[in-house]
Amino acid sequence: MNELVKMTACAAREALRRGEIAPADLLDAAEARIAQSDGAVNALPTLCFDRARKAAARLLPRDAAPPGYLHGLPVAIKDLTDVAGVRTTYGSPLFADHVPADSDPVVERLEAMGALVVAKSNSPEFGAGANTFNDVFGTTTNPWDGDKTCGGSSGGGAAALAAGQVWLAHGSDLGGSLRIPASFCNVVGLRPSIGRVPMGRRGHLWNSLAVEGPMARNVADVALFLDAMTVPVPGAPPLADPFLLPPPAEAFLAAAQAPALPARAGFSTDLGIADTDPEVAAICRAAADRLAGLGTAVDDSCPDFSRAEACFLALRSQFRVTAFAALDPAQIARMKPEIQVEMKRGLALGAMDLGLAMRDRDELYRSCASFFADHDLLLCPTVIAPPFPHRLRFLPYRGRDADENYVEWLVLTFAITLTGCPTLSLPVGFTAAGLPVGLQMMAPVGGEARLLQAAAALEQELGLSGQVPIDPRG
Repeated sequence: MNELVKMTACAAREALRRGEIAPADLLDAAEARIAQSDGAVNALPTLCFDRARKAAARLLPRDAAPPGYLHGLPVAIKDLTDVAGVRTTYGSPLFADHVPADSDPVVERLEAMGALVVAKSNSPEFGAGANTFNDVFGTTTNPWDGDKTCGGSSGGGAAALAAGQVWLAHGSDLGGSLRIPASFCNVVGLRPSIGRVPMGRRGHLWNSLAVEGPMARNVADVALFLDAMTVPVPGAPPLADPFLLPPPAEAFLAAAQAPALPARAGFSTDLGIADTDPEVAAICRAAADRLAGLGTAVDDSCPDFSRAEACFLALRSQFRVTAFAALDPAQIARMKPEIQVEMKRGLALGAMDLGLAMRDRDELYRSCASFFADHDLLLCPTVIAPPFPHRLRFLPYRGRDADENYVEWLVLTFAITLTGCPTLSLPVGFTAAGLPVGLQMMAPVGGEARLLQAAAALEQELGLSGQVPIDPRG
């Protein structure tokens, strides 16, 4: 079991493709590892191994598999995303017993590409807040320190990866939900460009803040999973998606397996808008210096994020209001208080408030376009601080700890969300207390291949990707 759970996803997939191991071997190893470790982390509260074993019997023969096929590699799906016949709660008591009849399009695509869904990963209620706890399943803890948060909202997936429970974990990201838990758990999380991963039948087709994407233990594994999410599936129906990007000419895995240094990158410890912990800033600065030592020209340039905080808070609040428009007041009153406060803020916004927020987002994108005219990447810390105690519902920031401030400490990720650019959180070091720190690496829209090549080069230089899975620590 230990040899299998410690394999990279790419190595496991190749062993499956060559017939050296069978999907049943990985299913057995994952089930045993979850039984061994999940009592400590509570990452995967809903298991569906019987369903996965039935799906394994329907896998394509190895010689008929299309590019990007996973050949029976087990994966976890975030509990905000429907899996047919599997309890899907969205982390909310309102849906504690919900069992959807149909799967989300991203799940259909992954299963068509040979993934075996073995579990639903824990998430905060409706993905709100970057600390993974809810009233249905409780708190997911950080495998590196059981007193600390694993981040969120894709926290269950990141903790499961770090603990060796699965090889790949699906997640979603609106304000940092793929990147923050990746940083806190020492794994890799990639927020793709808007339109890179098809949304299909999912609601909010014109929402350009939220995306779905991959998490894994290293850059190549993330690229492999991104391919499975984006490579066209033979015979699949067309997807009605207004932002859909064309498939890449070359597999993302091929890019990740050909590390290449960026010619020029900008680095900022704070994007000009945040108060970043000095130790986190120093660790990320050291990583940027290592990249510079390899030959990349690194300077302190940065797009203008000065209006990003107010812009994001307005657009996110409006999103919350419309997302829950079908619920009655009694149902809304049962939600976590932070969501209720955010909805009140959204209802108080006027047309001018939203119009100005959209205009500020336009200006930010223009600033990014100017920045990328002579830079390949933007680098900055993923989170302003290392993992904090999970008993705190959120990290108080700048002395503000009221419910309406519960997302303000996510400023370094949600500011980048507004750009629509692909952004990856890469493990780059540890604090003196042994807690992981991640570096955000951002490329121009559509630049996932270039981003993966650069991240693979820095990952190779730092040598940190082999430090998971770990046995959860008290």
